[in-house]
Amino acid sequence: MSERTVDVVVFDIGGVLLDWSPTYLYADLIPDEEARTHFLTKVATPAWNHQQDEGRPWAEAVAELTSLHPEHAEWIEAYDTGWLRMVKGVFEDTAAVLAELQRAGVPTYALTNFSAEKWQVAKEAFPVLTHFDGEVVSGVEQTVKPDEKMYRILIERFGLDPARTFYTDDMAYNVDGARAVGLDAEVFTGAANLRTQLRDRGIALQ
Repeated sequence: MSERTVDVVVFDIGGVLLDWSPTYLYADLIPDEEARTHFLTKVATPAWNHQQDEGRPWAEAVAELTSLHPEHAEWIEAYDTGWLRMVKGVFEDTAAVLAELQRAGVPTYALTNFSAEKWQVAKEAFPVLTHFDGEVVSGVEQTVKPDEKMYRILIERFGLDPARTFYTDDMAYNVDGARAVGLDAEVFTGAANLRTQLRDRGIALQ
């Protein structure tokens, strides 16, 4: 086994531990694909949702968007009230890696772009999210990855050595942001590859 080069493992959440997509909800609410695509790209856009990740309250977001698109009021409200239906579930193979790290005594943390309100909903629905040694959530901090502030909050709050902290994220630009502050980071492409990346750093799991 390789010499161990990391002491801590940090996980992104959406796309790594949780299988999240608005399509899971809106495939039922808007069966017509063209209408659904229009709504999710022109009305309730990723940029609009991102503002909630930055800390905007959901009630404010829904009210503002509804005032602009009153004809879609019901669908807009569903983005808030039906949020949990956007999560198909936990990626169990990634959850297994997380559990094995925790059993081995490796400290684990969450670093995620996530609405503060929905983070609480998610933790109640998916207990795997409650077992980290610590968490940095964008909606709470009111700053988002890949802003340098997010990574520095993680490092400073938990007293981490960036060079010995491994971070996995499914978005390459977030990995680039992590590397820019000295974290050892790799793009997440699946649990099997994550195991290989950890083994290469001296953490061999079952």
